Amino acid sequence: MPALFESRLNTHTSESYQAQRAHMRALLEQVRTHEARAVSASQASAERFAKRGQLLPRERLALLLDPGAPYIPLCTLAGLGRDNPDLDKSVPGSGVIAGIGFVSGIRCMVVASDSGIDAGALQPMGLDKQLRMQEIALENKLPFVQLVESAGANLMAYRVEEFVRGGQIFRNLARLSAAGLPVVTVTHGSSTAGGAYQTGLSDYIVMVRGRSRAFLAGPPLLKAATGETATEEELGGALMHTHVSGLGDYLAEDDRDAIRIARDILDSIDWERRGDEATRPFEPPRHPAEELLGIMPTDAKRPVDMREVIARIADNSDFLPFSENYGSATVCGHIRLEGHALGVITNNGPIDSDGAVKATHFIQACCQSRTPLLYLQNITGYMVGVAHEEAGIIKHGAKMIQAVSNATVPQITLHCGASYGAGNYGMCGRGFAPRFALSWPNARTAVMGGEQAAKTMAIVMEAGMARKGGTADPQKLAALQQQIIERFDRQMSVFATSALLLDDGVIDPRDTRAVLAELFAICRSSERRAPQAMQFSVARP
Repeated sequence: MPALFESRLNTHTSESYQAQRAHMRALLEQVRTHEARAVSASQASAERFAKRGQLLPRERLALLLDPGAPYIPLCTLAGLGRDNPDLDKSVPGSGVIAGIGFVSGIRCMVVASDSGIDAGALQPMGLDKQLRMQEIALENKLPFVQLVESAGANLMAYRVEEFVRGGQIFRNLARLSAAGLPVVTVTHGSSTAGGAYQTGLSDYIVMVRGRSRAFLAGPPLLKAATGETATEEELGGALMHTHVSGLGDYLAEDDRDAIRIARDILDSIDWERRGDEATRPFEPPRHPAEELLGIMPTDAKRPVDMREVIARIADNSDFLPFSENYGSATVCGHIRLEGHALGVITNNGPIDSDGAVKATHFIQACCQSRTPLLYLQNITGYMVGVAHEEAGIIKHGAKMIQAVSNATVPQITLHCGASYGAGNYGMCGRGFAPRFALSWPNARTAVMGGEQAAKTMAIVMEAGMARKGGTADPQKLAALQQQIIERFDRQMSVFATSALLLDDGVIDPRDTRAVLAELFAICRSSERRAPQAMQFSVARP
């Protein structure tokens, strides 16, 4: 039986704990403020939607999802700062609402055009966000549900590289279908030009009478290209597509009816449903999740015992450490999460050679026993110096990276604090394709800390000037160092990294256990599900 971890956290009288808690709450409030801006920007179209007899995108999503069932929103800060460098005015989300939730009891990836903003035209990072959602659905064997109403690409911000890369959206829809993963699309409004294939490449298509539009060229382009004149309804309306072309499978009377049909479609297929997995008995952590707000120091250079985090995630706060006294700064061990076994790797300091060897051994052992892995990142990097180079830090670190890269079990990464240098790689950062990568609001990711980068450049410049027989100007050197620090600080915050989709979302630390339990349940379900793969995706008649 794993031993109960005895917490040393002083939550009542410790000034540092209270300061850390206040800092985390302030950062969390910033996250929620940015997210709310996207909601209010879309809500501003409510009157226009109501006049057309339509529901707003988030109203459609609420009707689609099973009430009371788990729902994990993804990449809510995508594109933050890309449309407006003033973060207090930027609208995140990239014109796409996405997450994993239950529809008629089936866990699905759900992607909705945020058509309350710029008629659903893709915003900065919108393409990347859609591609990431498709990647998650493919890897985790999730049915893919789309609520489409999009003006397509923003021609005023046209970029040829995005046009070319945009083809991946359609390729992935074909791959989802061919992998046996149903693609269900409700076309609420416009689905034009290349976007028409977003509808056309679906296995089940619901169209709304008088509202849905799907055509390769709209009336203006048709007139310019061929001289032919046609109304939108004649060219690509729901009635034509469900009665003449065969593009649409179901004709809905309005948005509510369309959502009902989509739910009926999911209800009719043979798929694992919520509650099918047998529950296992478990005890909740003995320490409250609320305390997770005050654990992480505001300064990444200050040490923290990450076992305090584990104690507030693990069943009964039980943790069985692996090789506890060898490479002790690299913490490895076993926990249970809602009754299911997990291996955990985290950091109580930089990774040295012994820590890298231990982590490699632990990853391989978890793969042998088919135990999924959770990485709790709070890492300043691998150890450097003569003694560590002599000890083989490069070759042992390489072994760890090989193990992470080739692990045969699901891996999920949570950025709890610092994520610097090669430590980001060894601890299964985004570049190593964890099933999911999430962040706490205080997470910071960079090749190194800003001060270290500034000092490194100063040493390099001083050495260069010395070789030329001169000396560096102290004022210019100080100005350069400050410039580097500011540049690093801007790019390492979670508001910058999450905007660039370097994680799948920023979560409230108090929700960590619930979110991780659902994500690992998704992983287990994907391991059980072996859909009947086909040579081709489903084709329209």
